[in-house]
Amino acid sequence: MKRTLINECRVRFPALSRNEGLSRSAAAAFAMQCDPTVEEIAALKTAVSEAVTNAIVHGYRDTEGIVEMTMKLFSDNTLYIQIKDRGRGIADIRQAMEPTFTTAPAEEERSGLGFTVMESFMDKLRVSSSEGKGTSVTMEKKLLGRARAKGV
Repeated sequence: MKRTLINECRVRFPALSRNEGLSRSAAAAFAMQCDPTVEEIAALKTAVSEAVTNAIVHGYRDTEGIVEMTMKLFSDNTLYIQIKDRGRGIADIRQAMEPTFTTAPAEEERSGLGFTVMESFMDKLRVSSSEGKGTSVTMEKKLLGRARAKGV
């Protein structure tokens, strides 16, 4: 069965750490139309938080910029979320996705687990990036919702 787009939303906000909460809330609110479980919402919010934090902390380090978040819901209850920045980009995506790798300065306490966390909470994760042009993180998660999780 071919899935069809049911709903779509785009949110743009300044790359400020205080907007991480906005992104988490926007993703949770958008997902509510699937009647998700508490666990599904927690996983979604955590993955979005990691992606947005990466855009702010690594993409726009010491500069201003905009983070774009696109959310789509498909007929099979798959939630698609893309977090995009036009910041410094990632030189080596494979290396950046290795657990504990970070480009943060030594004085910052960063674990380097952002991509690992995103992968663990989502069904699909794709990262594309060009140095000096930015990064796009695309995540997908099929939401079961409370009714289907109970077997109804």
